[in-house]
Amino acid sequence: MRIAVVGGGPAGLYFAYLMRREGAGHEVRVFERNPRDATFGFGVVFSDRALAFLEAGDRDTYRTLEGHMESWPDFKIVLGDRAVPIDGNGFAAIGRLTLLGLLRARCEAAGVAVEFERPVRALDALADADLVVGADGVNSLVRRRHAARFRTRRGELGNRFAWYGTTKAFDCLTLTFRRNADGVFCAHHYRYAPAMSTFIVECDAATWRRAGLAAMGDAEARAYCERVFAPDLDGHRLVSNRSLWRRFPVIRNERWWTGNRVLLGDALRTAHFSIGSGTRLAMEDAIALAAALKQQGPDLPAALARYQAGRQPAVETLVAAATMSARWYEGMAGLMRREPYDFAYAYMTRTGRVSDRRLGRIAPRFMRRYRARRTPRRAGGGRS
Repeated sequence: MRIAVVGGGPAGLYFAYLMRREGAGHEVRVFERNPRDATFGFGVVFSDRALAFLEAGDRDTYRTLEGHMESWPDFKIVLGDRAVPIDGNGFAAIGRLTLLGLLRARCEAAGVAVEFERPVRALDALADADLVVGADGVNSLVRRRHAARFRTRRGELGNRFAWYGTTKAFDCLTLTFRRNADGVFCAHHYRYAPAMSTFIVECDAATWRRAGLAAMGDAEARAYCERVFAPDLDGHRLVSNRSLWRRFPVIRNERWWTGNRVLLGDALRTAHFSIGSGTRLAMEDAIALAAALKQQGPDLPAALARYQAGRQPAVETLVAAATMSARWYEGMAGLMRREPYDFAYAYMTRTGRVSDRRLGRIAPRFMRRYRARRTPRRAGGGRS
């Protein structure tokens, strides 16, 4: 089979590698518009449970990535100057450029042709391919070319965010919430290398307008955010890499394939970054599509139908959780008036999928502290 993969991100590269690994007879080409060493963003994060899919199905790739990851067993929420530790929620992070380099090396070793600075401007250029895979992200050409057939819906959330980095190496994944005269801010930050961290700054629409961030250049906006999060950055600066202020895009497609064209990753659907599953979803899409093609053999329509039917239920569950999480952040201004442990509890249960019993199993120390603060003392009747 001749396979053309549009987009050299994690979804496209991992799918290309899997197809060559499963059948050396496949001719697989990846078309990436950017230069070999270009990437945007800083690090990507996985929960420890999110990595289980890779460890179970592709131990060699898991071991390759594991050696380049920063990991920690817990995370914390900071509200103002009060830190709330959350046990039992381990995470691991890796630099996006490092991840792409490792996946690209596996592709090239398997015989995949990865072509850089090769933007695909018209799908007619891929007419000789038996299968065209749209792994070309939020602004996917493959999806836009067939939007009516895919039955695409697209929107945007209200909050604004900018994706920065910093040389401050944080000890764990941390969500820091702060107020100033303009409004409320959240930083999602975690180290992805020994001396580098991702630092995503988010604020609601009203704060963004009052702060004047729309009128600021890059340097001025970074300086403003450094002042907001000065207690957390400890004198370190924020680093920009096309760190534009934007609203999170919401992309859904009722159909995942049409003819010999199929979608993966963010080209197919987006999941809010607050659940840390975008890259996981993309790589799981790649696994599911490669497996469906192997199982159905030369019957391409049956394989693509199998891919959607088998993968869609799990995706919809995770996307629903991501939607609930995003709504929580859209209302964070009101939530930030709560006591820190109440606020942290609201965060942990924000998707509606985590009961008190489940949270007690996952994070027993946190739940003991939370319950102690909710239970009045017998002598004195106050909270601890």
